[in-house]
Amino acid sequence: MTGSPVVLGIESSCDETGAGLVRDGVLLGQAVASSMDEHARYGGVVPEIAARAHVHAMAPVVREALDRAGLTLADVGAVAVTAGPGLAGALQVGVAAAKGYAFSLGVPLYGVHHLAGHVAAAALDGGPLPDPSVVLIVSGGHTSLLLVRDLARDPIVHLGDTLDDAAGECFDKVARILGLPYPGGPAIDRVAREGDPTAVRLPRPLTGPHDDPYAFSFSGLKTAAARWVEAQREPRVPDAAAALQEAIADVLTRKAVRACVDHGIATLVVVGGVAANSRVRELAERRCAAAGITLRVPPLRLCTDNGAMVAAVGDLLVRAGAEPAPADLSVDPSAPLEFAALTPSARSAN
Repeated sequence: MTGSPVVLGIESSCDETGAGLVRDGVLLGQAVASSMDEHARYGGVVPEIAARAHVHAMAPVVREALDRAGLTLADVGAVAVTAGPGLAGALQVGVAAAKGYAFSLGVPLYGVHHLAGHVAAAALDGGPLPDPSVVLIVSGGHTSLLLVRDLARDPIVHLGDTLDDAAGECFDKVARILGLPYPGGPAIDRVAREGDPTAVRLPRPLTGPHDDPYAFSFSGLKTAAARWVEAQREPRVPDAAAALQEAIADVLTRKAVRACVDHGIATLVVVGGVAANSRVRELAERRCAAAGITLRVPPLRLCTDNGAMVAAVGDLLVRAGAEPAPADLSVDPSAPLEFAALTPSARSAN
């Protein structure tokens, strides 16, 4: 094959085992195996179960992605893998597999920051992201507003982050209080369609005139929802779900659009698992249109964790001429988001 190499991306930071193949910004094929059903009975992800599921799923998922792309391992010219953040044991399975593939194929290996992968996912549907863009990352463990320029070369600027619970955590915790299944986000999205978002008054945290305009806090919202449920003899779950979803979507989109306006940036990118929420997407679209801002949101299949997004970052790094990861690439379960490339080594950890 000529031109840029095919990049195999591997994702194993939590409960999805993902593999994807990208070349020159084009997604060739991907596959995902989830262990979510195994975690659902515990109400959350169990790290040991997730790591074991990755071990069993890794090779079949890579084979499936290759089959869907009409490729073989011999066509792979580089391997990219999530090195953090995430569950330590789960990350180690992915990094070990990526090292094995890269070594056996004689191709370079690239470590990738998980959250940068979510950003890159938006470029797989619609082409490269404008430089600069405001990016709202919103998922189970992360809620951040970022200023992103060249993802492969430039540092990522944090405009604001969550001070406590992320939006996805709030969904999960309130869903449990309401007796809804895990994961809470999709469950609340479904039930909220039957409810009235104005029936329950819930706060909009950190939206006052003296609050940080780009910071997030969802712990108090979770507590307010819990207190409302406790005060009801027979709480109407659809109303509570709709009100919670409206509060989260309102805060997320209000702050994201304000960041674009304040910084004179014409593109808002919304990524991460909560970007799949129907109300978040709807409200972001409406507010962006009113402000003359272009909205970029990945298709639903690329919002949750997947290997395609990791391959997309690897593809950008390869084309930017970035240095591959060291042979002793390790994992960093709590890595801060500073650059798209993440290459912790065993030496630096000691």
